[in-house]
This record gives sequence, C-alpha cells and structure tokens, in this order.
Amino acid sequence: MGKFKRVCVFCGSNSGNRKIFSDAALDLGRELVERKMDLVYGGGSVGLMGLVSQTVYDGGCHVLGVIPTALVPLEISGHAVGQALIVSDMHERKAQMARRADAFIALPGGYGTMEELLEMITWSQLGIHDKPVGLLNVDGYYNSLLGLFDNGVEEGFIKPSDRNIVVSANNARELIQKMEDYIPLHDQVAPSQSWNV
Repeated sequence: MGKFKRVCVFCGSNSGNRKIFSDAALDLGRELVERKMDLVYGGGSVGLMGLVSQTVYDGGCHVLGVIPTALVPLEISGHAVGQALIVSDMHERKAQMARRADAFIALPGGYGTMEELLEMITWSQLGIHDKPVGLLNVDGYYNSLLGLFDNGVEEGFIKPSDRNIVVSANNARELIQKMEDYIPLHDQVAPSQSWNV
C-alpha cells in the first residue's frame, strides 16, 4: 500500500518518438497499481495519457480523467478510460486535478505537461498545497528544465530551499519512494488556510 491514495499524472497526448517514453508510462501505471494508488489525469485515451490510464484501470485501481469539453473529440479516441469528469475549461481542469490528488507526477510531455507541472511547483512555493511534485526524468528528458531551475537558484530568482520542491528520478519506483519520503523544506509565501482553493 502506498502513502498516497490518489496521484495526479501530467503527461502528453502524444507518445513521443521513442519507445522508452511509452515504456515509462506503462511502468508508472504498473507502479501505481502495485501500490494501490488511484489515478487522476487529463482524461485522454491517446498518447502517454492513454497508456498510463489504461494500465491503472486494467490493474483494478480507480481512474478519474478530467477533460475540458473542447478537448473531448481530440483526446478521447473511442471511449474514456475509467470515470470522465468533463469541465468547462483548462483552469477548472487543473483546479479539479489539484484538489483531488495527494501528489503530482509529470511524465515527458509538451507545453501543456510543463505548464501543469510548473503550476503545481508554484502552488507549493506559494503555500496553496504541500503535496509532493515529482518529475519522471525519462532518459534525461527534463535535464534542461532541471538545469534551468538550478540556474534560477544561482541567479537569485529561485530560493535554494524552493529548489527542493521538485523531486526527480529516472524511474517510477525510485520517484514514488522519494515522493513518499518528501518533507517540504521551503517557507510558504502565505499559509495554506489563507488561500481559497
């Protein structure tokens, strides 16, 4: 049994150009099932989203996909995986995903995945939540982004303690273990009870 009941996974509606990314999505799905963790995700049945959600669903854990109406015809091919929550826009999608999850993991993805990841990092920094934020750095996919964060610390834009918000590993088992051990080290900008989310 894992520490988290529900994990939100951010990932692409594409599979990427290399099999290693699909393998990582399947591996993450299996790791969630093994730890009896339910999935909250972006609701698509294609790309890495489809792989991780189908794996978790087939493994007997609950899957909740949160998807804006406009993306239903683009990201759901045939049928939704698990329970679908259709929302009005991207803001509501992210708010619902954040509210319903105990932790966040980003697989490789594009702008949308990175935007969701960065919002959860920012929300942790601000004190909106104290949930772990994990980066599955498959084959160094996110090395440049992690380097940018390090540069932000070096240049004085990110506090060194805030750099610890991001937990990263190159495989699912190690990442979830690190996230279960995560203890926030940063000072929150404002206490969580002062935020209305």
